[in-house]
Amino acid sequence: MKKIALVALTALLAASCASKKDLDAALEKQQKTQELLDSATVKLNACLTDEKVAAAQLEALRAQVADLRANNQELINNTGNLTTLSKKGAENLEKSLESLREKDLQIRSLNDAISRKDSVTLALVQSLKGSLGNLNDEDISINVEKGVVYVSISDKLLFASGSDRINSKAKSVLGKVATVVNDKPEIDIMIEGHTDDQSISTVKFQDNWALSTARAASVTRVLQNEFNVDPKRMTAAGRSYYVPVASNDTAEGRAKNRRTRIIVLPKLDQFFDMVEKGMEEAKANAKAGN
Repeated sequence: MKKIALVALTALLAASCASKKDLDAALEKQQKTQELLDSATVKLNACLTDEKVAAAQLEALRAQVADLRANNQELINNTGNLTTLSKKGAENLEKSLESLREKDLQIRSLNDAISRKDSVTLALVQSLKGSLGNLNDEDISINVEKGVVYVSISDKLLFASGSDRINSKAKSVLGKVATVVNDKPEIDIMIEGHTDDQSISTVKFQDNWALSTARAASVTRVLQNEFNVDPKRMTAAGRSYYVPVASNDTAEGRAKNRRTRIIVLPKLDQFFDMVEKGMEEAKANAKAGN
């Protein structure tokens, strides 16, 4: 009888170990799948942008073709001979060709700038995931929407109910985010506070506007004072309960809506400087006939 019990116990332990291995494998597969999804999202946004640029390029080419046809008809009317081009017609044709070359090079330059921006976004997502570690925690999430990176942290992790004071556990998370931000001087961030729609009225907080704004400011101060994030790179904003991500009709939905969101903002002036430089180079190359 004892031998039978020992055999059963051994089988049970083996099954338990196998189940843990299966669970670990599933979790690892889930994380890899999420990384692939984020990468695909960035690439999809790039493709959508490329589609818009291509449509603009097609419209510009159609306009150029119309101009060329008009010039050609003018030459026919003036000379009556398709084999003879007047000096004026030749100059107009050369200008049209130069304009076409310039527009093509400008579009290519814009595509290159957008591709570089998307590469920076993807690298930023990977840096945040590597810094934050285990993203299976339901209190932390990283998303990419229309080329913008969002880090969402639940208020359950950051604050006590009705308070804007950050707890010690949350500071370690903010410290990891600050490490990535400090390593990427080309980005700015906006810290947004969000609440559920349950009314609040205390001596300190008149309403949800006051609470959400105070919480955003608290996160901003910690990033500045304890982790040396440059204050000129940060904006604190309160959104009250007007930008929910779930229904406020259930406790679970309200919990999702109570969150602080860190939005990574690309420095658009740098992006447009890069585009402008590319446009100038395209114009010079077009005149040179490249």
